[in-house]
Amino acid sequence: MVEYQAVKVSPKAVQKHAEDLYRGGYFCCEAVMAAIRSDFEVNVPEEVIAMASGMAVGAGRSGCMCGALNGGILALGMFFGRTEQNGPKDPKVNHCMALTHELHDWFREATAKHAVCCRVLTRGFDMGCGEHKEQCIAFTGLCAGKVAEILCRELGVEDTDDEPVKGLDKPYLPPKKEEE
Repeated sequence: MVEYQAVKVSPKAVQKHAEDLYRGGYFCCEAVMAAIRSDFEVNVPEEVIAMASGMAVGAGRSGCMCGALNGGILALGMFFGRTEQNGPKDPKVNHCMALTHELHDWFREATAKHAVCCRVLTRGFDMGCGEHKEQCIAFTGLCAGKVAEILCRELGVEDTDDEPVKGLDKPYLPPKKEEE
C-alpha cells in the first residue's frame, strides 16, 4: 500500500479542492487524483496525476465511463490495488473491486441521472461550455469526496465532516435550444 501522512481529512474539503482543480485547468480524472494525492499527503510522484490524463471525457474522449469516476477508481487502486499475480481469488484485489463497485453504484445515483456513461451524462450539452462544464465540475467533486470518505473509513483516517457527501437533488439539464 502507498504511504500517506494524513490523519484527519474533510471529504467535503477534498470535494471542493477537486472542483477547484478542475476549474484551474485539470480534467475531471486528473483533478480527482490530484486532490486525493494532495489531501491525503500520499507519498507518490506527481506522475500519478498524469496517469489519469487519458481517462478524461469518458476515456480519451470516447464518451464511455465518466472520467471523474475513472479517476476515483484509479485513486482507490493506488491504495488498495495489487502488484502481485495472485489470481482472481486474491483477497486484496477482491477488496479493491468491492470498493470500486461501491463507488460506482454511489456515483450512478449521486449524478441524479442514474448513469455513469459520459455520453449519457452529457447528452445535449455543448462540450466544455456553460452547463456542461458546471456539471462536470460537480461530478468531479462528488467523486473525489466519496473516494475520500471511503479512504477515511478503510484507512482509519479521521473524517472531520458531520455528514456524508451528498449527491445531487436534481440533474443538470442541457440548455434549451432556441428554435430557428
